[in-house]
Amino acid sequence: MKYKPLLIVLGEPYSTFPEIIFKYFNSNKKSKKPILFIGSSNLLEKQMSKLNYSIKIKKINIAEVGKKILNYKDINIIDVDFKFKKIFDKISINSSNYIKKCFDISLSLLNKNKCLALINGPISKKHFLKKKYLGITEYLTNKTKSNNSAMLIYNPNFSVSPITTHLPVNKISKNLTKKKIINRILLLQNFYTKFLNKKPKFAILGLNPHCETVNKFSEEDKIIKPSIKILLKKKIDINGPFPADTFFNKNNMNKYDLVVGMYHDQVITPMKTIFGFNAINITVGLPFIRISPDHGTNNKMIGTNKSNPQSFFSLINFFNKFYGL
Repeated sequence: MKYKPLLIVLGEPYSTFPEIIFKYFNSNKKSKKPILFIGSSNLLEKQMSKLNYSIKIKKINIAEVGKKILNYKDINIIDVDFKFKKIFDKISINSSNYIKKCFDISLSLLNKNKCLALINGPISKKHFLKKKYLGITEYLTNKTKSNNSAMLIYNPNFSVSPITTHLPVNKISKNLTKKKIINRILLLQNFYTKFLNKKPKFAILGLNPHCETVNKFSEEDKIIKPSIKILLKKKIDINGPFPADTFFNKNNMNKYDLVVGMYHDQVITPMKTIFGFNAINITVGLPFIRISPDHGTNNKMIGTNKSNPQSFFSLINFFNKFYGL
């Protein structure tokens, strides 16, 4: 672990993420654990100059990774070529091959156990994934040949996880199964006990308003409640299903560690409303820990130097605690 840096794929070349990185390195809250970036050093250097930051950028050869200690005060980077005309521009499909190459390099280093974990900057799913995958979670699950994965929006005090992720609303019900719910919660249970040294208390939400439906088929009765019964037999501490509209109050948030919802916005909207940027997105179930900041590309704000770096600080703090740094 002595020579293993945290690995960060810069992601979309045109986003607020570089600005957030500059704010991190310009602060007095830096971790002493070195970070290794993968992306265009040329573009990053020009963006830094445009935003009036001055931080040393040091190019690193892939062969050097894992063989020597990198300086934690520097922006250490494996350079990936990216042709650009503007320092700040609109997101387009032109970045897809660049991002893919960055991920390929990162996965190769992780497979060789030369880095601790993976962080990726925000990425435009529309342009990069091209409808082939629902999200980066699913993309990395496929690339690593993992059988099961989960999206966990994590805060030390309270976290959420959706059973379905970036699905259109009209496809949610058809993608809910007892097997999927059970496997997902067992995966989250294993992550909490193995990596966070905590036995979590789960709450699970229903799908329909008030957990009721006028239809003959009720997802609560046919899928969610039977899943809970099986999980209770497996000694999982879980209660529900609860109506989503009344769940997110102080009493429940103090009572439970992790809330599992049936779809993305059901749990992530209240999570972001309550915690703002003070949360991180963890992909559970990969061969390595993968985290991304809990914000998107925010293309409209690039170049303004007004972005909130809180989520990035939160994920660095998570790694510091996780690895005892």
